Amino acid sequence: MPRRHDADAGGDAALLADKTQLRDEVWRELRTAKAARFPGAEGRIPNFVGAEAAAERLRGVAAWRRARTVKANPDAPQWPVRQRVLEDGKTLYMAVPRLAQAKPFFLLDPARLADAPRQASSIKGASRSAVPVDVAELAPVDLVVAGCVAVGEDGARLGKGGGFSDLELAVAAEAGLVDRSTTVVTTVHELQVRPAGTIPTTAHDIHVDAIVTPERVVECPRPRGYRAPRLRWRELTDEKVAAIPLLQRLR
Repeated sequence: MPRRHDADAGGDAALLADKTQLRDEVWRELRTAKAARFPGAEGRIPNFVGAEAAAERLRGVAAWRRARTVKANPDAPQWPVRQRVLEDGKTLYMAVPRLAQAKPFFLLDPARLADAPRQASSIKGASRSAVPVDVAELAPVDLVVAGCVAVGEDGARLGKGGGFSDLELAVAAEAGLVDRSTTVVTTVHELQVRPAGTIPTTAHDIHVDAIVTPERVVECPRPRGYRAPRLRWRELTDEKVAAIPLLQRLR
């Protein structure tokens, strides 16, 4: 069976196997604790119980208060975050799921919404309020919100395996929209937080600067020699490039 382009982030085979095992462990723990909402945790960025409380706590983080432009992932657990971006008068860029469109980002201007921020910040609602834009049409981003399956207290991030968040940030960095000064945050359930050093990473993985749960904020110092992400073409399969118009144009 051919590999699916949405589950094939590149890297060492043994390391990828370790990542798969950890994802399964986190999904199982969330399911057992009844901490994942519909449609369940497995195979996705889990929509965790307490997502609204984590989003509200994020509002108190200094990087949030400073930010005027925010890029956020389109997954369900970060919907409350996207809602608050618009409620607080910030410009929102939301990635089109799987970067599957010719213009792979939605631009949501809080002054020009067809619906209330809650509805406008959903995937379905964005089709009414958002303007589809290409990378060249984006403005520099102050804050990046990324979804996680798990995240280490050292800032190591584990996604669902497709590498889309890494791609989004790498493309934005190469376009000059994010740099070393751009803060990356995530909102997660406490069960998704792991001790430092326990999440395996590859060179293309995002580093998270702050973890926000319903109960706390964890600041994650950047590793020595940290650099903005970049596209690593050798780690991209032909299937992934073929499925993402933006990558086809950049190649």
